[in-house]
Amino acid sequence: MYMHIEKLHLKKTKNMRDMGGFPAADGRKIKHCRLIRSGRLYKLPKSTVKALADMKVDSVIDMRTEKEIEEHTPTILEGVNYYYIPLVCTATPGITAEGSMARTMLRQSKRIKEEFGTAERYIAQMYEYILFEPGSRAKLKEIFDILEREQNCVIFHCNSGKDRTGLLAMLIEGALGVDRELIVEDYMASRRFQLRRRTMQKIGLFIMPIPLRFKRLLRAMMDTKPQYITDVLDEIDRRYGSITGYLKEGLGVDERQIAALKENYLE
Repeated sequence: MYMHIEKLHLKKTKNMRDMGGFPAADGRKIKHCRLIRSGRLYKLPKSTVKALADMKVDSVIDMRTEKEIEEHTPTILEGVNYYYIPLVCTATPGITAEGSMARTMLRQSKRIKEEFGTAERYIAQMYEYILFEPGSRAKLKEIFDILEREQNCVIFHCNSGKDRTGLLAMLIEGALGVDRELIVEDYMASRRFQLRRRTMQKIGLFIMPIPLRFKRLLRAMMDTKPQYITDVLDEIDRRYGSITGYLKEGLGVDERQIAALKENYLE
């Protein structure tokens, strides 16, 4: 299913978009201005703060590390509930974005090359860690409990809105009955919305004095590829049969809670 996914053009936001309008279960659609996925909310101007207030943003779920939050403290929106739930707790090349990440990626590129071989295998392993490691599963369950409770607009985000945010969006969409093709399309929209930033990163990488094989690895880690999300969807299917199966068996999100999420977010 093809759907033209639009970016929310609010000043100083990164990769922000409303999931409203996505076709979901039983011929229904996700309600507009209820689920917003985004990159970090940092130094937002008054015009953006007002726009978010007009959208009735009630809660923000920030999945970044403590270091990321320390380096880019979120703009606090008046009257909004903030939940800080880091899906990974340490600097993770290709996933997190601390100020020292460029050095971390360079320092670990040799290990990643030797251990995983390709960026695709590395990203797949990192995504699987986030989804299947017990500590991360507990945090994802906490997020789904929040989503069930909230009655107005929820923003969930990491740094760039691609990896951690992309995985959570995938799970939410699966819970609401969005089909696989659109889940992948939503994930891939980050490539289009971050094209300029990724181009500048790749130019910087090109001039770095490191071996070509490591440049290729690092470049692929920065990219947004369908394989990254389809691999983890395949692994979910292999282990649990479906995203719904993962939510029930892996996270402990029961049938009642899934029904409540559909009632809350679908129209």
